[in-house]
This record gives sequence, C-alpha cells and structure tokens, in this order.
Amino acid sequence: MTAPLANCCVVLVRPQIAANVGAVARAMRNFGLTDLVLVEPAADPNDREARRLATHGESILDRAKRVSEFGEAVADCVLVAATSARTGGLFRAQTVGWPEQIMPAVVTAAGQGPVALVFGTESSGLTNEEVSRCHYLIHIPADADYPALNLAQSVVICLYELRRACIQGERRGVSPTCPESPPVADFATQEQMYAHLREALEAIHFLYGEKADALMHALRHLIGRARPTEMEVKLLHGLARQLEWAANELSDRKKCP
Repeated sequence: MTAPLANCCVVLVRPQIAANVGAVARAMRNFGLTDLVLVEPAADPNDREARRLATHGESILDRAKRVSEFGEAVADCVLVAATSARTGGLFRAQTVGWPEQIMPAVVTAAGQGPVALVFGTESSGLTNEEVSRCHYLIHIPADADYPALNLAQSVVICLYELRRACIQGERRGVSPTCPESPPVADFATQEQMYAHLREALEAIHFLYGEKADALMHALRHLIGRARPTEMEVKLLHGLARQLEWAANELSDRKKCP
C-alpha cells in the first residue's frame, strides 16, 4: 500500500443501498484503501447484494466500522474532505475544489495522521451542518443538467485522484511527512475549541442574529486552513476564556449604579 493511503478512511454517511456499499468496498480494494466507516447506515454491509458487488473487497465490509454520529466517524482525523454535487450558498462555496485540486492536501495531511473522505447519502447528500465541519469540499464537475453521480462512482473518481496524487508525490521525491512540523490537532479537539470559541463570540455579540451561523462557518474555515496544532488550539481556548471574562466584566459594570 502507498504509505499515505494507510491513513485514509472512507466515510459513508447514512448509506441506504447495500449494493452501493459493496461497490464502494470494491473501489477501495482497487485503489489500496482498507478502512470503511458507516454513519447511521440503513444499508447492511452483510446484505447479499453488498457482498456480490464487493468482488475481492469482502474483507473491507467485514471490518467496516459502524457509528451513530458524524463526529464519531472522524474524531481522530487531522483533515476531513467531503464531496457534494451542490456548491451554491455560503456553506458550500468555501474551500471547494475539484478532486485533483484537493487530493494533494489530503495526501500531505495523511503523512501526519488519519484523514477522511466523506460521502453523503444517495438521496440527499450531506447536510449543511455536516459540510460546515469539513476542511474541504470536493466537487466533481459533472454535467450541470444532471450532476448527481452514483455513490460508488463518486468514490471511484475520488480514490483514483487520491492514489494519483500519492504516486505523483512519490515520483517527485516529495515526502508527505513533515517531521519538523508539530502534528495537527485532531477533529474532536478542534470541535471542542470551535464550540468554546462560539460561546465566547456570542458573549461579546460578535456572533449575533441571522448571520451568526454564516460568520462562524467562515471562521471555522479560516482557522481550519491553518491546520492548527494542539498548542494553537489551546491558544484559541485561552482567547475564548479572555473574551468570556471581558464580556462578564462589561456585564457587571452595567449592573453597577
């Protein structure tokens, strides 16, 4: 297996069709990935159709991890990239790119820790809330009259570009690891920081009213592109605590006669 691929998992969110799950396992086998995570699956990886479509990927179905919540699926990841046929609106317009544009960043991050490629349910894709929690959004430039690809087809295209990025990096002699750089904080650690930062920014009314979610989304992507380390996450926690202190001080002063 090409080294960075060992750190990459495929996450299917609420998959509904067993045959698609099997076909995804086959695609993963083709391109050298082994870790499959299913979030709230309606489809059973042990279904006959899943096994039939897997073709040499049955072991991937056997080891597939089932979780009940998106955050649990990517908790230990240093980078999360999701796919979407839709790119309109604030939540889907930032950090979006074609597979060949995003995959080099995924390969680089995989040299530092686990990464995830996330695919939404067949009927409706990912929610805005799920998209907003990802570092990148991958858009496959299909025909505008019918841009929605089959789930397994989307996985094949993305895994092809992922493996291609790995091979190109190896041929150039570029190591995906950066020993001199401290590791990026994992998804769960960053999520705790974002929640704390949001509370603090709400306390000072920077996040207020109808634009609060949009502003927080923009801040998440601003910070996410910097790929913060654990030390930097602690720094942002400190900033949040100071903002909360300042908000409390101002509130106390207003109460004084």
